[in-house]
Amino acid sequence: MDLSLSETQLMLRKTVEDFIARDANRDKLIELQQTPRGYSDEIWRAASELGWVGMMIPEQYGGGGSDFSTTAVVYEALGKGPVPGPMFSSGILAGQVILQAGSEEQKKQFLPSIASGDIVATLAMTEPDYQWGPAGVRLRPTESGDQYVLNGTKLFVYDGHVADWLIVAIRTGDGADDISLLMVDTKAAGVSARKLDGFTTSESEITFSNVKVPKANLLGKVNGVKAALDRALLYATPILCAYKVGGGQGVFEMAVQYSRDRVQFGRPIGRFQFVQNHIVQLVNHLDAARWTLNEALWKLDTGQDARVGVHLAKTLASEGYRKACDYSHEVHAGTGIMRSYGLTLYTRQSRSLYAALGDPRYHRKQIANLIETIE
Repeated sequence: MDLSLSETQLMLRKTVEDFIARDANRDKLIELQQTPRGYSDEIWRAASELGWVGMMIPEQYGGGGSDFSTTAVVYEALGKGPVPGPMFSSGILAGQVILQAGSEEQKKQFLPSIASGDIVATLAMTEPDYQWGPAGVRLRPTESGDQYVLNGTKLFVYDGHVADWLIVAIRTGDGADDISLLMVDTKAAGVSARKLDGFTTSESEITFSNVKVPKANLLGKVNGVKAALDRALLYATPILCAYKVGGGQGVFEMAVQYSRDRVQFGRPIGRFQFVQNHIVQLVNHLDAARWTLNEALWKLDTGQDARVGVHLAKTLASEGYRKACDYSHEVHAGTGIMRSYGLTLYTRQSRSLYAALGDPRYHRKQIANLIETIE
């Protein structure tokens, strides 16, 4: 397993780092955090024009056709920013769901516009009675001729407040896996979005009130999308992990630099064993997330069964990012909670993204199920 970066990957990482230093530095991101959308048109336009949004969309649909490892290099650098915006939710997650579940006509209709950043799409899966996966989908439409009528709520929809299209998971049968996916135009009558307050980043509540959606907007077959959705999540999850590993790297570097600069009792606090312990613990969690992610990416790029590796990477990335922020706060003490300092940008994300695409408990359960079935 060769983990060295290619010349192209090094160039891409440098491009992201240069962009962050120039147009998305920490002061700018702190300012953007207080805006209703949480990101700027300039950031979104740059991410789209540079190809970061459509990296994993095949070239035939207007994307870059990048492999998993190359895409992860870019998203790790974005996470280190941490650069906000629907790059992952639209370009990676929604793009993969449409690619795996949609018809050829639907792929041609949506993927080029997603890759170019002209539209934003996102997956609306979870509901107020939170449970990740098909079993948690309770929104059951009624049928009216050639239309579905939706009444209900989707919760914790990432970037739902800025989306043009929602990929809505609906219950269309009584079996645990009897769900379908429906493309819903957010401009349709009866669709409303509210960005959630509190310790969240871009999560939204989406409410449907007698929303009429043509049955032609179904992605795939009724009750026949479970396998396609599983593939899409398998391919998208490691990229989210890369973003979180980048965030962990960011708080690590902040902690190390602060331990060198902050002087107490006549010497840098990094000389004190207790501070050193916090940084070592941070590194342990960060490296565990990074190396399990690298193995999962390698397996995906080489065509191996990566299911266990992806679930493990997601478990450790969620826990590792949160713990990395915790230990960085221990090093910074009171300074770290000052919004103007910037550490809370990462802390908020580490909590917000902890359960994105399933929390660690869910992924550990999937690992257990796979171990029982894999020979």
